[in-house]
Amino acid sequence: MLDQHLKIGILNLMHDKVATQQRFTSIFKALDPTVELTFFYPVDHYRNREVPALVQNISEPLDLNKASQLQGFIITGAPIEQMPFEQVEYYDEITRLIDTLVEFNIPQLYICWGAMAAANYLYGIEKRQLTKKYFGVFDNEVLVETPVLNGLTMPFPAPHARYAELDHNQIRQSSELTINAMSVDDYLLALSGSDNQDFLFAHLEYDRMALLAEYQRETAAHPDRHYALPKNYFKDIKTLADPQFKWEQVQQLYFRNWLQKAADYSQLALIA
Repeated sequence: MLDQHLKIGILNLMHDKVATQQRFTSIFKALDPTVELTFFYPVDHYRNREVPALVQNISEPLDLNKASQLQGFIITGAPIEQMPFEQVEYYDEITRLIDTLVEFNIPQLYICWGAMAAANYLYGIEKRQLTKKYFGVFDNEVLVETPVLNGLTMPFPAPHARYAELDHNQIRQSSELTINAMSVDDYLLALSGSDNQDFLFAHLEYDRMALLAEYQRETAAHPDRHYALPKNYFKDIKTLADPQFKWEQVQQLYFRNWLQKAADYSQLALIA
C-alpha cells in the first residue's frame, strides 16, 4: 500500500467499457485499496446523440478542471487505430485533455491507441498501418531502464493487439522520446517522453480472457472476414481451451511501478 491516498483518472475509450473498468479497478484495488479511480467518457463522442445509460452509469463526462486536480491519468486504447487521427470525433477533446495534464504536470499513462494519439500530438510521431494485426502474447526486452519497468525479468511476456505502429525512425530521431522496451519481433512495448509521460503499447491491463473476447468480438462483427487467432495464448489452440495468463506478474509489477511513480510526483508537488 502506498503512503498517500491517490486519485487517478481514466478516460475509457475501449469498446468493452464495463470489462475495461472492471479490469483497471481489479488491478489497482489489489495493489492499493485506497486508490480512488474516476472513469470518464469523451463528451464529443456523444455530441449529437444521447449518452448510453450504461456509459452514464459507470463513468462521468470528461471534466478538465477535475482532471487537473488528480495525481495521475490514464488514456486507454480504442479500436480505431486504422482511422486517421483527424477523423476521430473526440480527438480534439483528447488533445485538450493532454494539454491540461502537461500544464499541471500530472503523471500520464497512454495505452495502445491512446499512446499513438498522444505521441502524435505531443511529438509529431506518425502511425503506420500494419500489414496484419499484431495479436497475441509475445516476449519483450527492456532496452533502456525506466521506473515503470523496474524489476522485470527478461524476456517478459505481454499481450499485444493492434493494427498500427508508430514510426520507429521518427521516434529514434526525436531528442524527447526514448524507446524503453520492444517485443522480440521488433514492435514497440514502451516509450517515455518527459519524466511523467509513459506510453504503453501492449494491453497489460488485459485479464486472462481478454484476448479471446477481442477475437470473438471481431469475428462476430465481421463473420465474412478471416481473423487470425492470438498467438502463444491458448494451451490448446485447436479447441481454444484454457487461455494462459502469462503476463499476470508483469501486469502487477508494471502498474505497481506506475502507481509508485505517480505517488512520488504527488509528494514532490506537495514539497514544491
